[in-house]
Amino acid sequence: MTDTLPDRLSVNPKSPFYDEALLLRGIGVRFNGTEKTNVEEYCISEGWIRVAAGKAVDRKGNPLTMLLKGPVEVWIKDEPEA
Repeated sequence: MTDTLPDRLSVNPKSPFYDEALLLRGIGVRFNGTEKTNVEEYCISEGWIRVAAGKAVDRKGNPLTMLLKGPVEVWIKDEPEA
């Protein structure tokens, strides 16, 4: 597996930008200089992240999200060896 990250990634399995293997490795996201743990989707080239808006869900059970714009940095979190 390569260590190159896609420009856009989503945690929703219905999205064309979903990559289960990459998500299982762990992805870190830094937005405007702070690490975020609640990111639903990101796009590096366009400079935005999509985060859940509280506990609200739509009629299909998907979380309602907000689009935040700013500088996005991503990296692969390597699990420490036991």
